[in-house]
Amino acid sequence: MPYLKKVIPQPEPIDCRILTAALDLFVQHGYHNISIHEIQKQAQVSIGSIYNYFGGKEGVARALYQHILHELDQAVDEVIAAGGSPADQCKRVIADLFNYTETHRNIIAFAFHPKHAEFLPEEPQPSDSSAFTKMREIVKQGMDLGEFRRMDTWVAASCMFGGAIRMIQLRLEGKIERPLPEYLDEVLLTARVGLCSEPIAKLNPDSALSLQTVSVEVAA
Repeated sequence: MPYLKKVIPQPEPIDCRILTAALDLFVQHGYHNISIHEIQKQAQVSIGSIYNYFGGKEGVARALYQHILHELDQAVDEVIAAGGSPADQCKRVIADLFNYTETHRNIIAFAFHPKHAEFLPEEPQPSDSSAFTKMREIVKQGMDLGEFRRMDTWVAASCMFGGAIRMIQLRLEGKIERPLPEYLDEVLLTARVGLCSEPIAKLNPDSALSLQTVSVEVAA
């Protein structure tokens, strides 16, 4: 079973082996290019086991998708439980996503797959999942507390997390060669320029010169 934090039990249960095998194959080759027999071979289980647990390939993909969204939901819950300001929580969420991209690439790749609706039409898109709903709520709390300037919640959440998600996609595509955590401060600064209620020069004294051409009204 592909976990973000939990250690995989040994020996790994049959259903977990099936999901782990399916994750690797779907990410490497695409859902439509993988047969139930290829999953069976990689998981080293019988075809009957796959049908008994999941009912077929679509059932495997659905269970895997739901499991990974649950993993992300738990990760966001842990950030929220740790407390801190909304800005601090946003930073930890992005830092976690960047770290998971480096250490659990296939989980993040499957979670951020842009075309889930093609083979899981009845499942919610990632942006409608519990994890991303909670991420938007963190941003909303930041606006309510005056940490972030008031705007449409979807716009604000896109300002905060959209750049980070795009960086993850670029890393997964091989466009970015350096580990994502090395970009964390730059990504956060860019997000805060769009959301901060303070003049831009106050965000980071070292960055004031490079941002001097940006109107202060953007952050007012």
